[in-house]
Amino acid sequence: MTAVSNIPTAYPVPLHWDGEALDIIDQRALPQAERRLRLNTCADVADAIRALAIRGAPLLGIAAAYGLVLAAREGKLAQGGALLRAARPTAVNLPRTIDRCVAVVAASTDSPEATLLAEAQRLVNVEVNASDGITRHGASLLACARTIMTVCNTGALGTGHRGTALGIIIRLAETGPVTAICCETRPLLQGARLSSWELSRHGVAATVIVDSAAAALMRTLPIDAVVVGCDRLAANGDLINKIGTYGIALAAAAHGIPFIAAVTRSSIDAATPSGDDVEIEQRDPGEVLDLVPGVAALPGVTALNPAFDVTPARLITAVVTEAGVVRHASDPRTARLSETTDRAGL
Repeated sequence: MTAVSNIPTAYPVPLHWDGEALDIIDQRALPQAERRLRLNTCADVADAIRALAIRGAPLLGIAAAYGLVLAAREGKLAQGGALLRAARPTAVNLPRTIDRCVAVVAASTDSPEATLLAEAQRLVNVEVNASDGITRHGASLLACARTIMTVCNTGALGTGHRGTALGIIIRLAETGPVTAICCETRPLLQGARLSSWELSRHGVAATVIVDSAAAALMRTLPIDAVVVGCDRLAANGDLINKIGTYGIALAAAAHGIPFIAAVTRSSIDAATPSGDDVEIEQRDPGEVLDLVPGVAALPGVTALNPAFDVTPARLITAVVTEAGVVRHASDPRTARLSETTDRAGL
């Protein structure tokens, strides 16, 4: 991934193709350290994806494309595709990119490595344009919002450019003061670690809360909207996103707070009928049981650690994509959004 000339310097560049290997920010080390890793093989890329050194649905697609470049160089394209596909099962961008890359190679007369490198660079441009469009439409939709809740990390670290949900908040802050309420996102704290780090780079006020406080704070704080990202959007509009999103959506509905999903078109999966048809990644129980350094649950205690959940389409007030905004006509919170945009002169 090459640096994008029109991206403000406050946005981190989470991965970069240096001509020989994939150079990435190791997101596990943030915010304490800005450590970089050099991934020299497709197996290195798959390991980094599995370990969450690279994460975020759009960025997974980009990383997979460059991983296949390395696989082609090794003469192991089929094996590399299988390795990457198995790394994380839920976000649609990963298998979709692999399928497209295989098809592009089959249709090309150039070498697989050159063909895949061109495809990876094309995908970077697609996601750059998607981030620009989503943040522009989202900031317009929420023009008068000043306190916004979000979960996980959906900024440049997860997309390679401005971001989706977090990118909307940052872009909105360019027009006036905004406070982001960041759910910590247990067990790996992507909200507390990564979103707060990105927001601080832009001078945006970030308040971190424990995940279980979201509903209580909707009752007591003047929260204007909830904005979340997307790992997959099913054909019926169900949203598959970071674990905890469903509970936040239920609380937002109970308190009449608009719930907005920021979705790149690359994450829309028209071939999957509903969220019930999506495989939910189950991660290592140790991520939950190892509470803090030196403190763990008692031996014999088990844990469930789903990485994602499904939010039914009926709980979503609006979906923002790079192409525009789709409002849920029967959601009474839609009127609240209309009032906001009317005041903004849209």
